[in-house]
Amino acid sequence: MAEAFWSSDEFDERAHQLYNEGQYDEALEVLKQGLHLYPDAVELHIGMGYARLAREEYAWARRAFRCALQAEPDHEDALAGHGEVSLKLGDVQGGIAAFERVLALGFTEDLEIVLQMGRALFREGLIEQSARFFEVAQRAHADSAEASACVGYAAHRLAKEREAQKWLGKAIALDPGHTEARIYLGNLLYDRGAYEEALSEFERTTPEDHWDELGIWRVIELKKSIYRLADHDPELRPWLMRLADLAGDADPAELLLAELEAAGPDGTGPRDPTQLELFGTLLTELQEMQRRTRSAEVHRVTTREGAAYTGTWDEIVRLMRDADMAFADRSVEEFLAGAAERAARLGVKLNVTDAESFIRGSAEAGLLRIVR
Repeated sequence: MAEAFWSSDEFDERAHQLYNEGQYDEALEVLKQGLHLYPDAVELHIGMGYARLAREEYAWARRAFRCALQAEPDHEDALAGHGEVSLKLGDVQGGIAAFERVLALGFTEDLEIVLQMGRALFREGLIEQSARFFEVAQRAHADSAEASACVGYAAHRLAKEREAQKWLGKAIALDPGHTEARIYLGNLLYDRGAYEEALSEFERTTPEDHWDELGIWRVIELKKSIYRLADHDPELRPWLMRLADLAGDADPAELLLAELEAAGPDGTGPRDPTQLELFGTLLTELQEMQRRTRSAEVHRVTTREGAAYTGTWDEIVRLMRDADMAFADRSVEEFLAGAAERAARLGVKLNVTDAESFIRGSAEAGLLRIVR
């Protein structure tokens, strides 16, 4: 086997390639082979740590990073990985300490590793700490669209909406093709009620750029309301098709209905055989849109602190949960229980059996205002 003659660097390079392709199992096997031949290779232990981390095998990942740090206590990649897995295992203090060590070693201008540490903090709901790392990256790389976008994401989670809009706008100015920042800005503008501006940002993206159904529903809603489009307008079809892709395969019964819908006036065959799948998707998604219109109307609420949330009742509660640092990584039920407990200390009893009751009760108690 050619692998028997590889150097440790060649094993590391091959594993890194597989990792970047998302082939974590294959990368892990290459690393195991490499460590069998080169048990003291620090880079292979680090690669093992990140492969284990990607597979959510946190205890094994920590062990791999510790092996690397025993050989090189100040290896920046090992410290960053160890910090990330520490956060996953609930050791917030240890995780932050590892990240701070990386900065102290002089890696403040290493854009990739500083953003990696900031994102790890952000994912665990440590928004204020993540903002600091994002700001470090942005100061060192003022021309980085990604660094500016990350500062904007953190600012929004900290309820600093004007700052968020500024940094997202800067990210887009630096890189007009940064669709993630543009979609985020579009949603932010939507939440503020700047609907035409939101649609302007959304229209600079394609349906394939979107991975969240809420944003796509908002595009459809805005196009229908601002351009007065009907449900069946061809301009909506690509967005409805994207919703179908994200929702998964259609039910067989719905496909049968689609076939009947696509049949010609005499029932002998489709109007256009190549469009059968499109008709099926449109039928399914238009039925879902009609159901949402009846039972899941879009509402808007504002809090006493000035934060605004738009969506269905359930979506608003999830957004409120995400903005609450104490509950951002916990379930909606836990968030509602915590909100009810806080309200009780103010002498207010909230019904938390469902999202609408919670929001309406909060409005009656003066804790927030329902705009629509």
